[in-house]
Amino acid sequence: MERTLRRARRPLPDHPVRVALLDLLAEVGTLTSTQAAARLGHSSGLCSFHLRQLALHGLIEEVPRKGGRARPWRLKWETADRPEREEPEEFGRLARELEDESYQHWVDHRREAPVEWQHDESFSAVVHLTPAEMAELAAAVRSLLAPYGEPNRRPGAGTMPVAAVTRLFPLLNENPAQPSAPPPDREAP
Repeated sequence: MERTLRRARRPLPDHPVRVALLDLLAEVGTLTSTQAAARLGHSSGLCSFHLRQLALHGLIEEVPRKGGRARPWRLKWETADRPEREEPEEFGRLARELEDESYQHWVDHRREAPVEWQHDESFSAVVHLTPAEMAELAAAVRSLLAPYGEPNRRPGAGTMPVAAVTRLFPLLNENPAQPSAPPPDREAP
């Protein structure tokens, strides 16, 4: 069953809480503002506001409920014939665009943050990997970050939500007519 995110009704305003909510919904499937608040370290009211804004933009929807006050939300999908667990390409593109916008917002407004938060830890590296090694590296990064995103972890004094963005992708040759250069041979020590 193919699943693609419905296009937003209008451009989605840049906001790191909305990026975090979309990522969290993609990870867990459904959640309430209270659950989101516990995971992200914000108030339930703030998460509720941003969930409603995402719904207004056509990106998420309320899950039909059977009584009670809880309002669970989920990503809004159109369905067709693609496996249920496959991440939709359009969501991946939207998530990357929101990450880029959030980072640019950070760069433009970092001087408004408390002095101790006015730096970031951005870095990049080009490594030579097999597909299996790339999957192994991705799993290691997820494992490294997992303790910081535990649902029962309560944000302590002095904490702020921090975006941790990792993108692993092959660097394709810009000129497909020329073969890619093989990686240098690794010599035995």
